[in-house]
Amino acid sequence: MVNEFLDDGKQRMEGAITALESDMDGYRTGRASPRLLDQVTVELYGAELNMNQVAVVSVPEPQQLAIRPFDINTLGAIERAIMKSDLGLNPNNDGKIIRLNMPRLTEQRRHDLSRLVKKRVEEGKVSVRNVRRDVMNDLRELENEKMITEDDYHRAMDQLQKLTDKYTESIDEKGKEKIEEIMEV
Repeated sequence: MVNEFLDDGKQRMEGAITALESDMDGYRTGRASPRLLDQVTVELYGAELNMNQVAVVSVPEPQQLAIRPFDINTLGAIERAIMKSDLGLNPNNDGKIIRLNMPRLTEQRRHDLSRLVKKRVEEGKVSVRNVRRDVMNDLRELENEKMITEDDYHRAMDQLQKLTDKYTESIDEKGKEKIEEIMEV
């Protein structure tokens, strides 16, 4: 029973790391990456669709993204979605493909992005700690109802703390890597 709670906590902590990675992939680092457009939604046919549902995004050059829509009539909607996003990119539409040129990041923009990464890292760590708190409450409840012994409770708490430390360190490492990537000129 204790292992079920710990396994659930581990899965939820992994989910927090996955969400963090997904969010940080959306931060522009000066290099073109198709994942940059993962957060952009296009309004088509009365629905909000992800970019990968309406177009193929490729990297023809290190500083450029090419967006080839599945339906040529959606070019305008894709262009509007990019302009509306907070990416700060200007789409170039040639009638068939939209090209996004990645400008070099200014020093100020690099610092702003690194602050955003630090904030997102802290949110990820809070999420992991919230999972720890939930599992701790579940374990405490088991102990109070005499479903586990006090020794089992303390052993489980130690395992939970080790899990929390492991995932917190992983989040810190991912944040550090992303900041290095952003600050790279």
